[in-house]
Amino acid sequence: MSNDVQMDDAGAEKRDDWVKITSSDGYSFLVKRSVAAISGTLKNMLSEDSSFREAIANTCPINERAAVVEKVCEYMSFKAYYEGPGSKEGVDVNEFTERIPPEVALELCVTLLLVPL
Repeated sequence: MSNDVQMDDAGAEKRDDWVKITSSDGYSFLVKRSVAAISGTLKNMLSEDSSFREAIANTCPINERAAVVEKVCEYMSFKAYYEGPGSKEGVDVNEFTERIPPEVALELCVTLLLVPL
């Protein structure tokens, strides 16, 4: 009897459940595919029906610095949480806006225009 572990398709499915979003300065952020799909642009880039390089590599580059890409990822997570089912009493909606530093606000607005959510 062999001690080898058999991998099935479920393991591959779980691995593909996460996607990597990269910034222009080399930082990477792992987010769930369902969170990245909040953005129509990222959803199309990661579509299994497409032959985009991003879909094959499960990686989406965003041409902004890491501080901005981090806030985009946070916003997508926040939006996915609030659009999901269940009670949301524990987190105040203003919490997200309070975490945006003034020096990132303008870049974040421009990025959100380029990567519509």
